[in-house]
Amino acid sequence: MKVRTRFAPSPTGKVHIGNIRVAIYNWLFARHNGGEFVLRVEDTDIERSTPEAIQAMLDAMDWLGFDIDGEPLYQTTRQQAHLAAAERLLEKGLAYKEDKGGTGQGECVIFKMPGTNVTFVDGIKGKMTKKAENMQDFVIVRSNGTPVFHLANVLDDIEQGITHVIRGDDHVENTFRHIALYEALGADVPHFAHLPMIVNRQGKPYSKRDGDAFVGDFRENGYTADALFNYLALLGWSPGDDREVMTREEIVEAFTLERCQSSPAQFDMKKLGWMNGEYLQKLSDAEFETLAFAELNKAGVEADPDYVKSVIALIRDRVKNIIEIVPMTGYFFTEDFEYDEKGVRKKLQKEGVADTLSRVKEIFQSLDVFDEASTDKALHDFVEESGLGFGAVMAPTRLAVSGVQSGPDLFPLLAVLGRERVIERMDRTIERFLT
Repeated sequence: MKVRTRFAPSPTGKVHIGNIRVAIYNWLFARHNGGEFVLRVEDTDIERSTPEAIQAMLDAMDWLGFDIDGEPLYQTTRQQAHLAAAERLLEKGLAYKEDKGGTGQGECVIFKMPGTNVTFVDGIKGKMTKKAENMQDFVIVRSNGTPVFHLANVLDDIEQGITHVIRGDDHVENTFRHIALYEALGADVPHFAHLPMIVNRQGKPYSKRDGDAFVGDFRENGYTADALFNYLALLGWSPGDDREVMTREEIVEAFTLERCQSSPAQFDMKKLGWMNGEYLQKLSDAEFETLAFAELNKAGVEADPDYVKSVIALIRDRVKNIIEIVPMTGYFFTEDFEYDEKGVRKKLQKEGVADTLSRVKEIFQSLDVFDEASTDKALHDFVEESGLGFGAVMAPTRLAVSGVQSGPDLFPLLAVLGRERVIERMDRTIERFLT
């Protein structure tokens, strides 16, 4: 049997990470087993399944790197097949018509449950059974003549040859009904596996109230597609060892349903942030520069490309998220930068600091060459000669030239800024805070 899985979203807006995790697990299962992964767009909600909503879903999948086998199937193109199947069920006595609720608005088509217990072995939860007396007949065609989800979903899975249905555990109750439908239609019943929900720290369903919840949010907020894919793959599944940062190929090779957990998976933004940083560090210099230039361009930064590259090189080991680049490098591209108020009080506005900065400025002016090595040696010599201590010299110097208390190593920073800019900033700092 060739494995064939599907992702069957109902695109009515933004793509939630819970839905895209379903897609990830279906894709991983198919690829691990040498099978196929197909897309079905359940677009029967005409008012909400707009072209924009469908495109947002396709864009999210494209960004995350899904490769799909064949062309997407749009459920609206299958309505006549759905209604024809309902007629066959009526003819066989496996369904009946009824004015549901006595509204007088027309007859629905009702599927007749077989009156027997339904059992299946869930790929994650194990054996599951529902007794006949706890399952009622259900509508498969509305009184307005449109098919209900249950009928359309099952028929389209049959049409697409789906062998394994991997979906959220909010569908467990539907699965008992769907198995009865498969059998009534004379079709093979696929294997089912139900994923636990993604929850917040309080154990409640993870939503926008808890932070970024939609794929587009993560993309806009500086997360890489590979990091988000990797993190969501591990949100309810484990490779069985201590690996966390894994390539797509490694995840595919290790993925099995048996290693999926049946309990809810808690979303941890800090863990994702760490993983994102790990992925950024894996990028080549050229790849990182491309991302960084794009962020700086969006912020309106205009500077010599070689200078920008030198700035990017200084901060890349510190970046955990691409959106950190602009605030982290602001003082490299403007003279109108803000000073850290706490740093000014603690490091600058102290007795003797004005004299220290004036002396440092004189040392910088006297250097034959102003680069990383020369500034390093000069300030270390000054610290030793003055007996002031390393922090008493370096901390106010950093604040004077950058406005912040931390950042890249001081001496490469000085070299990138250049002597003229460093001297001007030290003069301005002394005048503003120390006179």
